[in-house]
Amino acid sequence: MTTVLIVDDQALQRLGFSMLIEQYPDLSTVGEATHGVEAVRLAAELRPDVVLMDVRMPGMDGIEATRRIVQSGGRSRVLVLTTFDLDEYAYAALRAGASGFLLKDALPEELVAGIRAVAAGDAVISPGLTRKLIDAFGDRMPGRTPEQDRRLDTLTNREREVLTVMASGWSNTEIAERLCLAESTVKSHVSRILAKIGARDRVQAVIFAYDAGLVRPA
Repeated sequence: MTTVLIVDDQALQRLGFSMLIEQYPDLSTVGEATHGVEAVRLAAELRPDVVLMDVRMPGMDGIEATRRIVQSGGRSRVLVLTTFDLDEYAYAALRAGASGFLLKDALPEELVAGIRAVAAGDAVISPGLTRKLIDAFGDRMPGRTPEQDRRLDTLTNREREVLTVMASGWSNTEIAERLCLAESTVKSHVSRILAKIGARDRVQAVIFAYDAGLVRPA
């Protein structure tokens, strides 16, 4: 059973999400919050697998709430919902530790698949959309050279290569084909990269690569 905390200041949105989630036997809504402060408190109390987080809310917004939930070290992963696919707030939420984001007009099956993916430790954003996001907002990131982050020193040359092309938007299949590797080998490399750099998922690994200077926005 995957448990979900719904965070949105609109009652109809919360009701709609809850009704959708409760249609699936493997999903369950364990609570609802109307603002960021309440979201942080309920996440600590209820320890949901996934927090379905709105971005724009009165008081503490979804970005700060995401940051606090992730920094608490709890089990909950955050899936951000936003209105626009290149919403600056959604990008900030990813940097705050969210495991991905979906548009609020996503199809019901897309939202359900996103919840399941985040609960399983995967990223919701496709590689192409990840690249689009970081290219759009990359000029706002502080420039750093790879040598300034010691976590890069823990990566082998092959792992650094995989991280670089992953941050450029390549899928596992594309990495396997272009680097002449088995896809299972690529998945193993990605898993080791995540563990070594302390990234929760692929999205966080991509952001790390840009922050560390391995990749620059186009």
